[in-house]
Amino acid sequence: MADLFAWLISFFILIALIVLVIYQLMCLADLEFDYINPYDSTSRINKVVLPEYIIVGGLCLFYLITGHWIMSLLCAPYLYYNVRSYRQGNHLADVTEIFNQLPKEKKQRLFKLFYLVFILFLSLFWMIYTSLDDNYD
Repeated sequence: MADLFAWLISFFILIALIVLVIYQLMCLADLEFDYINPYDSTSRINKVVLPEYIIVGGLCLFYLITGHWIMSLLCAPYLYYNVRSYRQGNHLADVTEIFNQLPKEKKQRLFKLFYLVFILFLSLFWMIYTSLDDNYD
């Protein structure tokens, strides 16, 4: 039963991460269609970048603590990318270069979104598998 709660917690954490990435994509789309100025768009994006990075690190650590090694290994590339971009100083959107980097930023966040959806489906699969396995025991 504890394993089922661990999968449920990871499911909600993944939903929160997906919401953060979709929010960033919406800010970039608003900027692209000129509904918002570049300063507001970058400030909104930059407010959620560090919480996203912290939540990804917490999720990877959560998988390690609960003994879900495969899921932890699947989260490791995303965590590595976040750590690398943070250490290089590329994690924040620059207000002066946002229009030049708009296609790159959108592709980057779309890739993150698809990766998180893949991890979410795996988490859902293991949650259902665990719940069915608990019923037979």
